[in-house]
Amino acid sequence: MAEAHQAVAFQFTVTPEGIDLQLSHQALTEIYLSGVRSWKKRIIRLKNSVVTGVYPASPSSWLFVVIAILATMYTRSDPSMGLIAKIQEHLPVSKSMSTQCQVVVSAVLFSTMLWLLLIFTMRLCLKQLLSYHRWMFEQHGKMSNTTKVWVALVRIFSGRKPLLYSYQGSLPNLPVPAVKDTVKRYLESVRPLMDDDKYELMTKLATEFESSLGKRLQWYLKLKALWASNYVSDWWEEYVYLRGRSPIMVNSNYYGMDLYVTPTPIQAARAGNSIHAFFLYRRKLNKEEIKPSRIPGTVIPLCAAQCERIFNTTRTPGEETDSVQHWQDSDYIAIYHRGRYFRLRVYQAGRLLSPREIEYQIQRILDDPSPPSAGEAKLGALTAGDRIPWAKARQTYFSSGINKRSLDCIERAAFFVTLDDEEQGILGDDPQASLDRYAKSLLHGKCYDRWFDKSFSVVYYKNGKNGINAEHSWADAPVLAHLWEYTLATDCFQLGYNAEGHCKGDVDASLPKPQKLNWEIPPECEEQITQSLAVAQTLADDVDFHVLSFQDFGKGRIKRCRVSPDALIQTALQLAYYRNRKTFCLTYEASMTRLFREGRTETVRSCTNESCAFVRALEGGEAAEVCRRLFRSASEKHQQLYRMAMTGAGIDRHLFCLYVVSKYLGVESPFLKEVLAEPWRLSTSQTPVQQAELFDIVNHPEYISCGGGFGPVADDGYGVSYYILGENMINFHISCKHSCPDTDAHKFGAEIRKALHDLIQMLSPSPREATFTAQSRPEAKKDL
Repeated sequence: MAEAHQAVAFQFTVTPEGIDLQLSHQALTEIYLSGVRSWKKRIIRLKNSVVTGVYPASPSSWLFVVIAILATMYTRSDPSMGLIAKIQEHLPVSKSMSTQCQVVVSAVLFSTMLWLLLIFTMRLCLKQLLSYHRWMFEQHGKMSNTTKVWVALVRIFSGRKPLLYSYQGSLPNLPVPAVKDTVKRYLESVRPLMDDDKYELMTKLATEFESSLGKRLQWYLKLKALWASNYVSDWWEEYVYLRGRSPIMVNSNYYGMDLYVTPTPIQAARAGNSIHAFFLYRRKLNKEEIKPSRIPGTVIPLCAAQCERIFNTTRTPGEETDSVQHWQDSDYIAIYHRGRYFRLRVYQAGRLLSPREIEYQIQRILDDPSPPSAGEAKLGALTAGDRIPWAKARQTYFSSGINKRSLDCIERAAFFVTLDDEEQGILGDDPQASLDRYAKSLLHGKCYDRWFDKSFSVVYYKNGKNGINAEHSWADAPVLAHLWEYTLATDCFQLGYNAEGHCKGDVDASLPKPQKLNWEIPPECEEQITQSLAVAQTLADDVDFHVLSFQDFGKGRIKRCRVSPDALIQTALQLAYYRNRKTFCLTYEASMTRLFREGRTETVRSCTNESCAFVRALEGGEAAEVCRRLFRSASEKHQQLYRMAMTGAGIDRHLFCLYVVSKYLGVESPFLKEVLAEPWRLSTSQTPVQQAELFDIVNHPEYISCGGGFGPVADDGYGVSYYILGENMINFHISCKHSCPDTDAHKFGAEIRKALHDLIQMLSPSPREATFTAQSRPEAKKDL
């Protein structure tokens, strides 16, 4: 009951002398300061809404327009061509308002309408400018005059200091491709994967679809595109993520790793600094002080809509579909440690706790000897198992009373934290095996010591290592990676540690203890927890994971060969898969569509006729010159497909939405059914470095993250995430399933390494050139 008493602002008792009222000044002060903080945030949001709403103009430009109109009127000119007089005629007549005053009011109203019209015109112009994508298809280093003029106009209409969400109203809508074009591109993409008979059948189905049902479905899709901000994103979130009934652990959630070095071996100190950094980022996010993301090296903005749900967000289970819930604010985090759940407030008297104070509070939790209550220790397994049992258990056992209050505390927290009692990282005599274990731990842990429904969970290990696990439905990896990059850099280069490894600063010893959450778990619920844990454990045990840290060369060497690093890596993956499985497969490469409003991702089908022709030539022993020519062709084709996917001319999201429309109409399409049933046996994704300016990568290569990864998409396939680190390193995170006899993550990693060497040797056959990078590359430090 101690926690309950602390939450009460005043107490009163009835005595013979009357009511004895005892006010708690500390509690009332906390309530007052909390209210002040809340109102400050509301005022900031209101201010930012005004600034964003009038962008690309500024609020002060209204005053300029008013003064200009009034000044023009005093020169006996009428800039409104009679409109001010018309407004004056329709003003409510007031005896207290003189004629001159009426003229001024009319002029101000006219100026305001003119100002709004100018804003609308500028925003429309900017939207049209951002719809121009021909620049992306021009040869590198050769910009056309049209594009040069376009860049200048974009700079003019973009304003000088945009806020995070300033561009949202000016971003173009995702266009709906023509059915004919999508079908044509689809047939081209599957040609190398089908024999003549199957391809002929698929061509027949596609032709029938294009000439009949496709036209009808397209009409509905175009109607949605006119009405909605994005014709894909809401259906993608609902049907691809939220309606999935299988576990989201491994199947959907993904992870991000820590730095190569460990800034401090003290678990509580590492948590103190990075938790403080997370909230610094949230403060910048709420104030919209984070610079809008742009395509690297350009002035082209990317949609920031996904940033809104980074914090204070959770995925809530349902029997038919889950939902994403987001709260405007939360002043605490939820923490798991040794089977117990805690609530830790990170604000005191209206201020954010210092890193040292957060460390002090975390250490209190680590030192707390209290045991978990009955059923509490493995409660998180409910979020790791199938969704329907979790939804039923949530409704039955967590919809009222103490369990609901504790569950609400976790779900409404800014984010979730796990204080893990294991050590992870690059450890011992076998650093490679320890790196693989580290990846698996971040992906699924013990299956009950993470809260997989939270937008993201941060894991702090006993030796000071950390990592992050993220739920996928609310946003894609680059959004969370931006936060993670900021946190890691702020932790090491802004906040830092003292000589003993503790956070800097002093501690307010009067801080209230973190609140332990209480539960009343009945035996029936414990049984469901056990069942969910069994499902999750089986899934986790089946995952085979390998982290390949490739340091023989990186993008610097690749670029000297005048090749796109991404195109070379994708071709290497095709070569590695062919050598591993003696065949080609449908390949998924994620590409972003954030050039458009509320854009998320599109698929680049990286297995092409050109890439297959190159692989066959290389494996068939063709001459080096022939192989180089075929490789260049495959690389150019890949780049073309990537650009088309980014600019709304992809294949898979359009076909997916046509399929959803067909289900709503209750009609069957043999063509769409075949398309959606094709497995992605090779699912790939690149995690880009977005904030290289945060620290000096060249002089501090050990302060880069090891990257992140995800589970396999197909039971008989591979999931490959790659992270290009600086100029001389590429990390691959490879996953597959032990239950498939045809897949092996370590063997596939070895094939990737060999394929990369074969490709770079083919492109630069000179022995001297081939060894230059290895000799000149600075070694990245690995911290145990």
